[in-house]
Amino acid sequence: MRRGDHIKVNRGIYSHHGILVGANEVIHYTGELASKENAVVRLDPLDRFLSGGTPELVQYGMCLSDDEVVCRARSRMGENLYDLFENNCEHFARWCKTGERQSEQVRDATSSTAGTVGVGAAAAGSVGVVSATGVVAGLSGAGIMSGLGAVGGAVGAGAIGGLGVLAAAPIAVTSIAMNQVLRDDPSLPEDEREARKTGRTATVIGGVTGVGGSVAAISVAGTVSGLSAAGITSGLAAIGGTVGGGMVAGVAVTVAAPAAAAAAIGYGAYRFIKWLKD
Repeated sequence: MRRGDHIKVNRGIYSHHGILVGANEVIHYTGELASKENAVVRLDPLDRFLSGGTPELVQYGMCLSDDEVVCRARSRMGENLYDLFENNCEHFARWCKTGERQSEQVRDATSSTAGTVGVGAAAAGSVGVVSATGVVAGLSGAGIMSGLGAVGGAVGAGAIGGLGVLAAAPIAVTSIAMNQVLRDDPSLPEDEREARKTGRTATVIGGVTGVGGSVAAISVAGTVSGLSAAGITSGLAAIGGTVGGGMVAGVAVTVAAPAAAAAAIGYGAYRFIKWLKD
């Protein structure tokens, strides 16, 4: 580590960030999660900043000069305008390094939460679409099959095609969320940017793969195998039964599952590429 470096230390559920301005001095927003009302930008000895933790260097591809970084850090000493979502310790450190207020922790948390809520809402909405679309209204077995057939018919497919169409909305929500979590940033090192690009691409592939996995699960889960009307009905009921429901729950799970697969495969690919580079 050297003067002007952005360093962080793991605090368990979050990381604390600061700017190294001397061999053993760090400027940072003080305070922990339970006492942020007293947070202030302050110069502290390195060991006090670390509080027994191990320092980690935050890497950059492009950033300001070391002198400029230290100057920017010193210019805000005494500030007590801390805000968890808009002006936290990571916002401060990244502003010193690049001139932009950013927090990976906040963006990842808000994007992940929004993605989870969005997928849940989309899956729940799919049940309403199925109920209202078919020639047999409602959520009986016949109503669900009729609704799925009608949705699938809009793209020239049947009931299985209907599930694929309904799954597209949760997958889109997940892709948007992952694009935020793994967004490109020119200030990042090239290896990190490459890993994020791979993760974004893998998210889309994961969604498509997830739809195929859902179809396969329906085919083999029920007491009647295959993708006939009886097989789909039986498979959806069996899948729904795993969460204490029936066919309705089976539709929701089947529609949401590809989105979960997209997120898992996308983030997994990102972490794998980072591991290879490390």
